[in-house]
Amino acid sequence: MTAVTATPLRSDSSAPRKPSRARSEPALILATDLDGTFLAGTLEQRQRLYRLIDQHPGIQLVFITGRGLEAVLPLLNDPAIPRPDFIVCDVGATVVDGHSLQPLQPLQARIDASWPGDQVVAAELRRFGQLQRQDVPQERRCSYYCAPDALAQIRDEVEATAAAIGCEVLYSANRYLDILPPDTDKGRTLRALADQLAFAHARILVAGDTLNDLSMYMAGFRGVCVGESEPALLEATDVLAEAYHAHAPGCGGILEAIEHFGFLQEDTTDYAAREPGNGKAELVMVYHRPPFEEVVEDGRFARRRPTSPNGIIPSLLSFFDDGRKGSWVAWGVDDAKAGKFERRVQMEEHPNLTCTRVALSKQEVDAFYRRFSKEAFWPMLHAFWERARFREDDWQVFKQVNRKFAEATAAEAAPGATVWLHDYNLWMVPARLRELRPDLKIGFFHHTHFPSADVFNVVPWRREIIGSLLCCDYVGFHIPRQVENFVDVVRGAMPVEVLAQEGCAPRFLTYGSAVGLDTMATRLRAGEREIRLGAHPIGTDVGRIRGLLANPDVRNDIFKLRREIGARKLVLSIERLDYTKGTLAKLEAFERLLETRAHLHGKVTLLMVCVPAAREMTVYRNLQTQIEQAVGRINGRFARLDWTPVRFFAQSLRFEQVVAHYAAAQVMWITPLRDGLNLVAKEFVATQGIEGGGGVLVLSEFAGAAAELKGALLTNPHDPADLVATLEQALAMPDDEAAGRLRQLYGIVEYHDVHRWGREFLEALAQA
Repeated sequence: MTAVTATPLRSDSSAPRKPSRARSEPALILATDLDGTFLAGTLEQRQRLYRLIDQHPGIQLVFITGRGLEAVLPLLNDPAIPRPDFIVCDVGATVVDGHSLQPLQPLQARIDASWPGDQVVAAELRRFGQLQRQDVPQERRCSYYCAPDALAQIRDEVEATAAAIGCEVLYSANRYLDILPPDTDKGRTLRALADQLAFAHARILVAGDTLNDLSMYMAGFRGVCVGESEPALLEATDVLAEAYHAHAPGCGGILEAIEHFGFLQEDTTDYAAREPGNGKAELVMVYHRPPFEEVVEDGRFARRRPTSPNGIIPSLLSFFDDGRKGSWVAWGVDDAKAGKFERRVQMEEHPNLTCTRVALSKQEVDAFYRRFSKEAFWPMLHAFWERARFREDDWQVFKQVNRKFAEATAAEAAPGATVWLHDYNLWMVPARLRELRPDLKIGFFHHTHFPSADVFNVVPWRREIIGSLLCCDYVGFHIPRQVENFVDVVRGAMPVEVLAQEGCAPRFLTYGSAVGLDTMATRLRAGEREIRLGAHPIGTDVGRIRGLLANPDVRNDIFKLRREIGARKLVLSIERLDYTKGTLAKLEAFERLLETRAHLHGKVTLLMVCVPAAREMTVYRNLQTQIEQAVGRINGRFARLDWTPVRFFAQSLRFEQVVAHYAAAQVMWITPLRDGLNLVAKEFVATQGIEGGGGVLVLSEFAGAAAELKGALLTNPHDPADLVATLEQALAMPDDEAAGRLRQLYGIVEYHDVHRWGREFLEALAQA
């Protein structure tokens, strides 16, 4: 019979798999039960066996289980578990290729041909009221439960009924029974599989722990009953010369048997040993950006402090001020034009901190970040899934870059160190990092919005991504709604148990916004892994803003802006050029306001700053053209000699200038169609609060900050009428109401600043 070779199509782990090999006789075919066997044993034993299987080119792996295929799928999403070459499930009734998950023919067709069908079997057994059909995934078998006493009374009649429709009965634990196609059980199906693949029976090792696995040993293969096996299995196999009773349970027993039978003659230490960490960093910060900016000044390459306005990088750097040894892992473009690439950069202001740079080519950066992250994941995350472009070759680059980040992190971390990973660009790092360094405490913070399951599930590699994130000890999001979205995605990918929940009030809005929620999960169990979750809306650097407002140059800019605007009200909009920001809808709403409220002509100005995307980001060019056309149309319709309704700037402002604009504005108009948080809202509130102003914040209820910033006027950016009405309300708001709302907002923003955000996240990770 023609041998069938499984094509290695695995794409669900960032870790490199075993090297490809030409079709030859494997040194070992491990056919193992799952629960109590391959999924059991100590953590060290499991890691040792899994690594041996992943890395050794002479091992084929077969899952052989009573589970249905649907119930096996979650294991294939777990990056820590090796991908099987073949899967035999439904107690031998289903046989598939482990990589493609396609039926293995002609073996599967022969089993199908002898099965009368679920409905026929169920109809025939319906008269036995003592039988309870099990509500578990199953194909080509019908599984039942029956109390032992009742089963003893009807056993002969059940067997006769099954035989009459051409089926057999398999019992387990004297209370479970499976109605199966004839000549079908784990042992006989495994023998047929081995014959079809031309595997030498002497190279097959079967492993199990219950009497349900007995047929594998009776089929004539060498086998191991792992430690703590069911006594009935030990008794039944005690007379079999090729059955070995191991001392260690689970994977430890399988490792014993491999050595006992001498399957792998060479030293397997290199395959099974864990790669040790050799770093000294107690805290490893993993962020795709380095904690400095690289520029060319006067023809020379130089580094300077980051000018990021939101203060995230300075805040993260502050965690190394206490003298703890640390490492910051970030990318670096290995470009010959920039001179010699420095992999390690000592941070002058932080003597105990080293920046370790992952060397990427410009082509890798373009594919990994500018093209794939921004054109595939970014639109999907913000619910613009129809804009997402998923390319398999880009996904491979994405995984390769993530693998480099994971390996650099593993090399930097001290034993038992804490690792803090940042954002979706590094989704696949936890999987590889957990494999390399199971001793580490891994936390992940998702800076962008995390969408609902119906949106996230369009991603072709969603199971791999979720499997990687579940390798973390703690995963944080901005708000409870995003936590629950993540839980829903996990629930659709694998069995999960919610171990703990907490109420969202009073910290967050419950029913007051589109992103509100009353309760959220805080602890999950997926398989044997427990993961903690939390909501941590990032804060702004209030201290930095206070310092800027005391700067004479900034005070002068504020004075100039106020003098220029005069008695008019300034509506301010500052955002990046992005289709998620709702800029066009905002301009159209402002146009309708001027159409219907003539008394506002000459009394209100919309100042719109749209920070352009990098030149490489061509996806935004058409949007900028549309925005500029809308601005031109509005000004053309309503402008007067002494008044321009919309002042539009397609440029980036220094943060000092941004703060001056915040201080001069009466209304901040932020209307993203979807946003993970929106720090601009908090920066405006901080500025107005420090100034003692009464600025009004109009905020999209689809921005994450809407769940936190009580006192803002919430608006629906998808409702043109609501956009107009809410802006009009802000412009007409009495001063005492505006001041009261701002006091409430400022209290939230001042207390929950960026430094508290970082401290609370690390404290939550430490407790995980």
